[in-house]
Amino acid sequence: MIYLDYVATTPLNDEIYKTYQKLLGKYFANSDSAYSLGYEVNGLLEKSREHIAKMLHVKNDEIIFTSCASEANNTAIKGVCFQYANRGKHIITTSFEHSSVANTFKQLEEVFGFEVDYIPVDQEGHLDISQLEDMIREDTILVSTMYVNNEVGTINPIKDISRIIRKKNPKTKYHVDMVQALGKLPIDLSVCDLASFSAHKIYGLKGSGLLYKKDNTAIVPLISAGQQEFGLRGGTSNACTYIVLAKTMRLALEKQEEHLAYVKELNHYLREQLSKREAVVINSPENASPFILNISVPHYKPEVLVHDLETSDIYISTKSACASRKTEVAHTLAAMHVDHDIAISALRISLSHLTTKEELNTFIEALDLSLSRVKKQR
Repeated sequence: MIYLDYVATTPLNDEIYKTYQKLLGKYFANSDSAYSLGYEVNGLLEKSREHIAKMLHVKNDEIIFTSCASEANNTAIKGVCFQYANRGKHIITTSFEHSSVANTFKQLEEVFGFEVDYIPVDQEGHLDISQLEDMIREDTILVSTMYVNNEVGTINPIKDISRIIRKKNPKTKYHVDMVQALGKLPIDLSVCDLASFSAHKIYGLKGSGLLYKKDNTAIVPLISAGQQEFGLRGGTSNACTYIVLAKTMRLALEKQEEHLAYVKELNHYLREQLSKREAVVINSPENASPFILNISVPHYKPEVLVHDLETSDIYISTKSACASRKTEVAHTLAAMHVDHDIAISALRISLSHLTTKEELNTFIEALDLSLSRVKKQR
């Protein structure tokens, strides 16, 4: 099998699997229970929180465990909007966010009456932040952007965005979706007020996410129940999942630079080889995250190519997994105003430190074969 869809999810690290199994067998008690078994689980849970806080250079009580990054995004965005709605109902994002952000903004606009503005995007997927300062108003309470786009890999200038926000309106909160950056690119949480992360993107468990919330930022909880997660996420803690997250992050971060350098070489090689093929258009900008390469093969249905490659046990995607079963154009390419024939034929290849050059050569050969036997769509 050749797996080239690491942006969608990653295989579970064997060390994490073994650790999780051991934890499940022993630490089953409710972490809120008022007896020794519960205290023991809670102690491990808080130790995990402490380790994560140290790795991210933040305070323990700024770390909130969630079930996934989508929940973290919703908690951050809705939490801020409901908390500060009395100050204003103007919020800003981009037109190429993950669906858990895009649809949350849509709901806030359509159901709750918030006013949404979108930072313009150029044809390479770069945000035109020169317009951001004029967009921020006295009643702007939130700006939310990705760090790394999950479809084309564009790296957003979050430090510059943060500087503009703080200059124009220091009361405006800044949320960053850092899912595709953790374990891949340097992270500095001092630039934002809230940030979202996911375990299964870094060889960890599904059903495990994280929200960073700066201590001077208040949010309204989405789930009201007990006092779990400082009263910001009610419900019995999925303790073993949260406990193992610290190890998941440590393993991802300790070899981050080594993995980044290796994947850069792979990306360069793949770009070079695909650029030799007249049928292939590369959509990812040169300075994108090397872990993501978005291409198009105009006049070929991407779903047909994906399934044809699958017969060779090779797996890539057409776009974000959260939208891959829908037939419309990937919204990132639509936001970039890419030519329609290019946009509707997009394929996403995502790489890992587990990917080999031999696998890429096999993929390229298989793609050539697919293009020779799959019918063009006129």
